[in-house]
Amino acid sequence: MRYAYGITAALLAGGAVATMTSQLPVGAQVAQNASGAVNAAMAPRPGAPVSFADLVSTLQPAVVNISTTQKVEVSTGGFNPFAGSPFEDMFPGIAPNTAPNGAPVTREATSLGSGFIISADGYIVTNNHVISGGAEAARNNVTISSITVTLPDRKEYVAKVIGRDPVSDLALLKIEAKNLPFVQFGDSTRTRVGDWVVAIGNPYGLGGTVTAGIVSALHRNTGQGGAYDRYIQTDASINQGNSGGPMFDLNGNVIGINTLIFSPTGGNVGIGFAIPAEQAKPVIDQLMGAGKVRRGYLGVGIQPMTEDIAQSLGLPKNQGEIVQQVVPGQAAAKAGIQQGDVILTVNGRTVTPDETLSFIVANLPVGTKVPIELLRNGERKAVTAIVGERPPEEKLAANFEGDGSDDGAATTPNTNAGPKALQASTGLSLQLMTPQIAQQLRVPATTKGLVIAAVDPNSDAAAQGLQRGDIILSINQRPVASTDAAWTVVDAARKANRPSILLLLQRGPSQPRYIGIKLTAK
Repeated sequence: MRYAYGITAALLAGGAVATMTSQLPVGAQVAQNASGAVNAAMAPRPGAPVSFADLVSTLQPAVVNISTTQKVEVSTGGFNPFAGSPFEDMFPGIAPNTAPNGAPVTREATSLGSGFIISADGYIVTNNHVISGGAEAARNNVTISSITVTLPDRKEYVAKVIGRDPVSDLALLKIEAKNLPFVQFGDSTRTRVGDWVVAIGNPYGLGGTVTAGIVSALHRNTGQGGAYDRYIQTDASINQGNSGGPMFDLNGNVIGINTLIFSPTGGNVGIGFAIPAEQAKPVIDQLMGAGKVRRGYLGVGIQPMTEDIAQSLGLPKNQGEIVQQVVPGQAAAKAGIQQGDVILTVNGRTVTPDETLSFIVANLPVGTKVPIELLRNGERKAVTAIVGERPPEEKLAANFEGDGSDDGAATTPNTNAGPKALQASTGLSLQLMTPQIAQQLRVPATTKGLVIAAVDPNSDAAAQGLQRGDIILSINQRPVASTDAAWTVVDAARKANRPSILLLLQRGPSQPRYIGIKLTAK
């Protein structure tokens, strides 16, 4: 995935719910796209557009170009021209990335993006990565020194950041001006696949550019994860510099914020993504009101319901998410939710790939008491949780560690291999966990489970990435401390005609995760 701005940024899970209402005094300036300002004569007739010209001439004055001035740390290559000579000690040379006085060497650079005005007094919406430089900026020590907003009439203003939200990739700016043309958000929940849309932005720094297309998909998941990984997909041309610009429907309402492109070349290939207005407006309202966003939080690490995991539990693959980890002291733990539970509904809303647990919870107000339906050991249970507040991203990252990259291979010989039937059914040769093996695998000596000693390369377990040294903590949510216990669970699954089993797998010191593997045919 590439940002239209040209900088890749991580999107983590999150969301917000807030509303803002305002009453304008008589005679006050109205939005460029307010009811009545855009009339039926401006929009092309349904099904056969003739021209978008009248629509665009009404909306374009509210779309702005955003440029940032950045200080980028550069490498000087570090050298000592006197190396190997009698003067080497007198002239120690220049260290990489530093000037002779030891200060970092920086160069000035610029970047471009788009935005749109949402109030007559100069509030402007854009993407966070447009004004922050995104993930690459952090990796390359980029500092944003100034933000300039250029209106279509070429007037320039220095912008102040009111608030920004990396989780949703949204930001709110303010310029000191009055009586500006502005636009307002529409209702993206009424958008349908096939509807016409118009995008206005600043691709490649060319200035105000208009493109048109249709809505290609709704709630599109791009694989980045998190509550905000649900976009409007369009074939309207979106390129680098379009980030932060508005996507309009034919009534002139902002139904999306152009944010991402999918492209093997870096240019438009007809697959662009916009943040839906239904997600963006609550975030912008909170940024305008408080300068930050509060999100709901349960305190669980979750995994999507893959086909293998669903089969092992006897569930549809498109319903529910499995709890991988529960954070002590948080809402889920207080409600009695456990590792291995499958959360089916929250507050009456079914958990699905389109309505993920992250999306539902993140958009609940902090302090809300919500009923949760879950599946535990084949039985449905109901619990009630009080939604907490999502912690800062740094603390969140510490709670949920990555899977790790080491293979944790055990070196102890396979002296306690499981029964042949277990190996034949799963493709796994297992051995008992011992304190010595635990030390080699860098896990606590108290860890209970079975260690994979060998994997049949032709098995589904191998296809799923299981490897020697992985630790199986449970099978079908039953603890397994011996090969006999493992075979009992696997045999029960086979007798129940389950095509898969669910493993809780740990690799080295990383957090355990669930993996479904197919059983071999009887």
